[in-house]
Amino acid sequence: MKLLPDYEHMDYRDVYTHLLHPYRHILGLWQPDIGPYGGLLNVVVDGLFIIGWMYLPPHDPRVEDPMRRRPLFRIHLLESNKATVECMYGHKGPHKGDIQTVKKDEFSTKCNQTDYHRMPGGRQEEFRTWLEEEWGRTLEEIFHEHMQELILMKFIYTSQYDNCLTYRRIYLPPAMPSDLLHPGLFKGTYGSHGLEIVMLSFIGTYARATKLTGDPNVPAGQLTLDVDLRRPVVLPDLEQQRNIEELSRLVMGVHEEVQREDQQQAMDTSAAARGAAEGASGGASVAEGVEADHITCSDSCQPGPSTTTTTTTTSPPEALPFVLPLGVMARNEVYPRTCRKCFYGTGLIAGHGFTSPERTPGLFVLFDEDRFGFIWLELKSFSLYSRLTDHLAHSHAPNMERFEAMLMNMQSWTS
Repeated sequence: MKLLPDYEHMDYRDVYTHLLHPYRHILGLWQPDIGPYGGLLNVVVDGLFIIGWMYLPPHDPRVEDPMRRRPLFRIHLLESNKATVECMYGHKGPHKGDIQTVKKDEFSTKCNQTDYHRMPGGRQEEFRTWLEEEWGRTLEEIFHEHMQELILMKFIYTSQYDNCLTYRRIYLPPAMPSDLLHPGLFKGTYGSHGLEIVMLSFIGTYARATKLTGDPNVPAGQLTLDVDLRRPVVLPDLEQQRNIEELSRLVMGVHEEVQREDQQQAMDTSAAARGAAEGASGGASVAEGVEADHITCSDSCQPGPSTTTTTTTTSPPEALPFVLPLGVMARNEVYPRTCRKCFYGTGLIAGHGFTSPERTPGLFVLFDEDRFGFIWLELKSFSLYSRLTDHLAHSHAPNMERFEAMLMNMQSWTS
């Protein structure tokens, strides 16, 4: 009996009935449940196969290189018109696997022949092969001891699954005319953790980057960047930009203003609640969001759009000179030397195991439609993000409500 069907004589009604229709619910984008590391899986129809492709970032720190793809499973028909699932993990070719739909927007894969994943040289050979694929280098070429520990930890953690994984559906964010740039997926540099994938979306007057892949400090699913588009920051001349103290002064001026507004809003909310409890009519109302032209650091900030205006203009803004301050670490020294706009934002940092998470102030830098950066002031480091240009079918959210619900669920998966 042949393992592959004779496609020339295949009835396409059988293909639809026994392959496409039963497995239509797993097409699209998914995030694997691999602890803090997460991932990005795209399930597509490829000819007479359904294939699950895992998307991997390029090797650190080449953030603008294309994504890498690795097949994890495939489904096709035998001559008996029976759909068969094959695990593609490892280096010995396709072997028996299984797929189970757990519940709506969730499915699981199982390898039935995990011996196909083993190598003659044992775990050492498996680690060397994984390291070359994952990082594009040997362990001896990675001199930083902490990075070596993180890499070994990831290998031990992820290899234990043997491609027996649970996947949860994710969506690409809907695009709105008011968005600062087109939302979507970006590759970003995260220090010793290497390159990670984030999803940039726009909610009201905020730009938010959510991790699709993560690390033991800040896991997948968490909100890594939160940018307030009402609070632009005007950079000084190039000489002043090289001074980290000057950049800190500009950003911390906005940060302190945000903290004061939050405190005032909390006081007003508390007063309104007390007034309502006492039966007072027309009690104190919750303070409305303060617009950018109310910010006190007028020498470093320019008025931004209010919540009723769009964040884009009919013509692209003029390119402005940009340089990183001295003392700020960057994994990739090849970053754009001009930018369009800068905004105040916060980035999420945490200890190992996602302990003591804290939002810390920083500067969001929009370079162009496909690249942005973030300067982490407390860490004195710079992350550069570059857009994924791969076409991802069956991936857009049906509406904003479904997308926002997905974001909330993602945070709960790894919290």
